[in-house]
Amino acid sequence: MAREQNGKRLRLPRGAALALMVLALAGCAGQNAHREGQLLVGQDRIEAGLLKYREAMAADPGNAVFKNAYLQARDRNANRLLERADRALAAGQAAPALDDYRRVLAFDPANERANIGLRALEADARHTRMMDAATAAFERGEYEPARAASAAVLAERPNHEQARQLQARAADKLTPAPVESALAAAYRQPISIEFRDAPLKQVFEVVARRSNLNFLFDKDVRTDQRTSIFLKNSTIEAAVYFLMVTNQLAQQVMDDNTVLIYPNTLAKQKEYQETTVKTFYLANTDAKTIGNTIRTILKSRDVVVDEKLNLVIVRDTPEVIKLATRLVALQDVAEPEVMLEVEILEIKRSRITELGVAWPTSLTLAPLLATPGTPLTLDQLRGLGRENIGIAALSAKISANSSDGDTNTLANPRIRVRNREKAKIVIGDKIPNITTTISPGAGGFASESVTYVDVGLTLNVEPTIYLNNEVAIRISLEVSNLIGSITTASGTVAYQIGSRQASTMLQLKDGENQVLAGLINNEERSSGDKIPGLGHLPLVGRLFGSARDDREKTEIVLSITPRLIRNIQRPAAGAAEFNAGTDVGFRRRPDAGFKAPAVPPPVPSTQ
Repeated sequence: MAREQNGKRLRLPRGAALALMVLALAGCAGQNAHREGQLLVGQDRIEAGLLKYREAMAADPGNAVFKNAYLQARDRNANRLLERADRALAAGQAAPALDDYRRVLAFDPANERANIGLRALEADARHTRMMDAATAAFERGEYEPARAASAAVLAERPNHEQARQLQARAADKLTPAPVESALAAAYRQPISIEFRDAPLKQVFEVVARRSNLNFLFDKDVRTDQRTSIFLKNSTIEAAVYFLMVTNQLAQQVMDDNTVLIYPNTLAKQKEYQETTVKTFYLANTDAKTIGNTIRTILKSRDVVVDEKLNLVIVRDTPEVIKLATRLVALQDVAEPEVMLEVEILEIKRSRITELGVAWPTSLTLAPLLATPGTPLTLDQLRGLGRENIGIAALSAKISANSSDGDTNTLANPRIRVRNREKAKIVIGDKIPNITTTISPGAGGFASESVTYVDVGLTLNVEPTIYLNNEVAIRISLEVSNLIGSITTASGTVAYQIGSRQASTMLQLKDGENQVLAGLINNEERSSGDKIPGLGHLPLVGRLFGSARDDREKTEIVLSITPRLIRNIQRPAAGAAEFNAGTDVGFRRRPDAGFKAPAVPPPVPSTQ
């Protein structure tokens, strides 16, 4: 390769020429691969098209166009395939979803959403196999394995409806047999017992013979302590309860027919009382609120609040955990919501009337020169007369005009608001307001700052939803408009803004409409041009002048209708009020009710 300069041929080095040829060929190869990739992606041959894009990037690594095309094609098609796979998975079509997830991972192995989808498919297949086995066990009458299998599925997938139904059916078939429930039959046995100043051990022996229960005593229990008890037509449970209450004792169920009696002291409670850990996953209420409720009402110390996951973990006795569960069920409910249908109407009526004759207000005389444009001399000025003085064109205008105009500006927003939350609607413009600040001192400098003022329609609402499906709404409406601008001596522009405001508090029923009107603005302007004296004559004065009357009336009308989306359901009486023990403990009092008369067993003499 060579070129001529000043009659001489200059030759490039062979290595440089070869490098230029390689670069040219690489550029052509990159362009060809890029075009082929576009065609293949357009034909839904995504994997092949992305491979061509990578070939183009390898041929020209510094080309930003090739890299951008590759990334856009990869992300766009990955999102499309993932959305299609998610729809197929939701519809129960596992095979198409699996194909789409695998296609995405073929050209984007690091796609986390596709990996999650594959894991969901694997879990769904595993759950299907587990549910098939659980259903077969239920049909064979093996209810406990069926319940355990469905519980395992629900532990991984709490919203699995088939597992929930099978678990409920298996639970109905099974007879629950917790340790304390096994004592229920013995505790419900009737008893009438009368002891006066008898040893505690002797009283428990009588109760043990009557109920066939075993009572063990802690080493610190004074079995020779004297006690008195008088019960008629009562139960074993009530007798044991009152003996423990009156003698500062507590019980711990050991097995089906054995109860341990120990002193009701803090040290012994820590030794014998079993604790339970329960995690409350909250859907609506803030975890901090639930944690404060449990600490305040139940005096629980071991409460962990996880605000990130919105859950509360409680460690306490089973009685306290049961009470905490009922409190959480009462408080973790969805917030009430209301849809506010708002209609804002601005009615503007204008009337303009022009009537009269507009006479000329001035007369212009000018000399008529032979040569236009030449200066006027004093001799020519002395010779001016009627024949060489001209009068400019005079005109008079007769006006008889009346125009009416009606303008309606309508805004019809719909706002969905939670209970006791504020909502704001602004319809209009933001007017810049420039403020100049001059720093003090001889060498001070001026700085400008810009703030924006909302001009137009501003509506603030704050609803309060009551249990009787009524909604109290605090409304604040402001309608403002730009009247004019004022320029200060320093050149700063300030704006004159007119405003009309209204604030009120309403209480409406669900679906009840309320109209607020009366924000009226009346403007009347009159102007005229008249001949002095003659223009003020009655009736004929219109012939010697003209008048313009401008009347404008604007009214703002606000219509608001609340539509309840969701309200709090009043809980049942049993859920809203329940026994919570005493300040020092949460021991459950025996159920009150009529008991069958009981014949007391033979009682040894206490004399």
